Amino acid sequence: MHLKTGSLPASDRALDRRLFLVLAAVALVYAFLAGLRTVGTHDLGWQLATGRWVVQHHQIPWTDAFSYTAQGQPWVYPVGSGLAFYAAFLLGGYGLLSWMGAAACVGTIALLLRRGSTVSAGLCILAVPLVAARTAPRADMFTVVLFAAFLSLLWENYQTGHAPLWLLPLLMVAWVNLHFGFAAGLALVLAYVVVELSETILGEVRRREAMQRLRHASGWLVCTALVTLANPWGWGIYRALIRQEQATAQQQSWITEWAGLPLNWSAFSNSTSLGQTTGALYLLLAIALVAALLALLRAQLGAAILLLAAIYPPVQHVRMGAVFACVLVVIGGPVLSAAMARFGSFVRPARIRTTAAIVAVVLFAVLALAHSVDIVTNRYYFGGDTNNSTFGAGLSWWFPQRAAEFIEREKLPGEIFNTYDEGGYLTWRLGPQRHDYIDGRDTLFGIPRMERQHQLLQSSSDSTVWQQEASHYNINTVIFSVAFTEPGVQFERLKDFCDSKLWRPVYLDEISAVFVRRTLETEELAQRFPVTCKTAPLPSRPPGEGRAEAFTAWANAATILAALDRNLEALTATSKALSIFPGSPMVHLVRASALSEMNRLPEAEQELLAAVSLHPNEFTWSALADFYRKEDRSTDAINALKRAAQLQPRPHSTLVRLGYYCLQVGHPDDALEAFEQAVRSAPAEVKRATGRGSFGYNVSTGRAAAWSALGDTSQATSFQEEAVRLAPDAPQPWLNLAQLYQLQGRSTDADRAKARAAILAENQSR
Repeated sequence: MHLKTGSLPASDRALDRRLFLVLAAVALVYAFLAGLRTVGTHDLGWQLATGRWVVQHHQIPWTDAFSYTAQGQPWVYPVGSGLAFYAAFLLGGYGLLSWMGAAACVGTIALLLRRGSTVSAGLCILAVPLVAARTAPRADMFTVVLFAAFLSLLWENYQTGHAPLWLLPLLMVAWVNLHFGFAAGLALVLAYVVVELSETILGEVRRREAMQRLRHASGWLVCTALVTLANPWGWGIYRALIRQEQATAQQQSWITEWAGLPLNWSAFSNSTSLGQTTGALYLLLAIALVAALLALLRAQLGAAILLLAAIYPPVQHVRMGAVFACVLVVIGGPVLSAAMARFGSFVRPARIRTTAAIVAVVLFAVLALAHSVDIVTNRYYFGGDTNNSTFGAGLSWWFPQRAAEFIEREKLPGEIFNTYDEGGYLTWRLGPQRHDYIDGRDTLFGIPRMERQHQLLQSSSDSTVWQQEASHYNINTVIFSVAFTEPGVQFERLKDFCDSKLWRPVYLDEISAVFVRRTLETEELAQRFPVTCKTAPLPSRPPGEGRAEAFTAWANAATILAALDRNLEALTATSKALSIFPGSPMVHLVRASALSEMNRLPEAEQELLAAVSLHPNEFTWSALADFYRKEDRSTDAINALKRAAQLQPRPHSTLVRLGYYCLQVGHPDDALEAFEQAVRSAPAEVKRATGRGSFGYNVSTGRAAAWSALGDTSQATSFQEEAVRLAPDAPQPWLNLAQLYQLQGRSTDADRAKARAAILAENQSR
């Protein structure tokens, strides 16, 4: 069932033990360094605010108390994590919260090493990036640690029949009050039962042993399930869990960590760094497949079942990579150890076995050392996707700390509009006196509020949409946190609000901007704090002496300067940032944007190519594609969009863009292929959406245009009719359908479609 160390020669057993201790120590040090980073998660703020609310009110919140858009709506979420974080903050501030993250990362790796081998220790080193990614201080860090503990205990019982299973109910009482991830603990209990039952078909001896283990464990397993009711909501926690799972299905469309893992050669070949989460995940998935195959060959059915089952979650949701890594280390480690011991038995000279083992350990140690250097020097954080934190303890640089202090100090009137990212921090920093517009509690706000936020960020500051929202909620203040790691629509809105007739800037630094609505109530405030976006100094204060502080200050300043069309200053700022850290793809993208606006196109292209070379992901390839589109280099643009789509877990939106661009440049066949790929890759909830602008509407309209361009009016009409069904109240699809009916000689149908379009257009104009 697992590797018996007694089957090895005594000298090999002693060597294996020494090498295990060395590699385990390396893994723990590596885990500590990977886990020790500044607090940068979006959700921690509202979880801290929850802990504060419970302490202040001496009760559990049953409804939303933090936002003005969902105030009073039912809200169920375990409060234990918020209380733990709030206590840590009171004791040691953000620094202690960072140390909690490091402790969670080290603790998880230590649990995985608890009954491990040298092979398990090597797997732990490969798993550190995945574990570190999920042990930042937020509620689900507890799920990772407790999942590792549950798995270790259950697998120990499977191997020995004598694990201290009495710990499971105690751990579950904590888990159910810390995070919804307690469902993963129940899943492990169920998986354990299935694995034991699978043993009953493998012979009388194994059946008898399995039933004996099940009898020993049954009481504790039942107790573990029952104690999940030891929470403030009782059975209600399961209703909330179901709502959370439903929200998760919807979140896949816009939250990266809930998206799936791209399974194609382009994505795999561009994720070669084992220090980044995606690269480590691809490698560990391959190792899991090998371990599962070896388990099947050795009739270890239970191990094979668990390994194969563990592969599915991270492929569907990349955030599940940490729990998958736990399964691989605890279950796959012994399988691979046994296989390597068997292979080593064919190598007779002990010196060769010893040398090979030492060389393997040295290679793993060097790998951990190299990644640790990248972490400590911040190359890991500034050179890839994980750059909203830096190495060390404290609060991350991207939070709008000074802007929040300004709002609090000057008592800005009315409600504050904020985006999804900074909502949690503002709830914590400005609450309980001030409420937020939206934050990371997706189950509470749901798709309608997310879409409304998106609509606002896509609309002009002087538009009716903004005026209606501001009037409805009495929004007099708007804050944007525009850290350079997430460029996008916020930057468009930044310049737009600076030039607005209805809003006025009162605060601007290299991280954030604050605007107030022009009213009699805010006029005096605007006069006291005049900000001219075209001349305001950025960075707003001298950068810190540390390399990380100086780099982030200049990089953020460059991004905002470029967004404000202060391109020469932006180039100067990017030069200063790149002199500190030349390997930042985001800074090269900002530099490319500034050069492009200055019509220095060859230089802009070189910066874009540098960004793609440094970090080839969907964002850098999309930026290059946009550049080629503006330059009318259609072939290059199409190829770049295809590469961007290949690297995305949910490429449907990019593929729709590709389809319409192919139509624009006269390639209807390529457009149809792009639309077909978009339909295959789109999540079910995206396909179900209706209305003009929905995924289905855009695809049907594009397909209709492509078939029309190819001269097949029958196919074109069919798809245009589908577009009309998806957006029956929009006049344009009816007009398009009328034209196709006319081409087919269906004059009566064409007239009816035109009449319908006219009625709808008239209704919209009223």
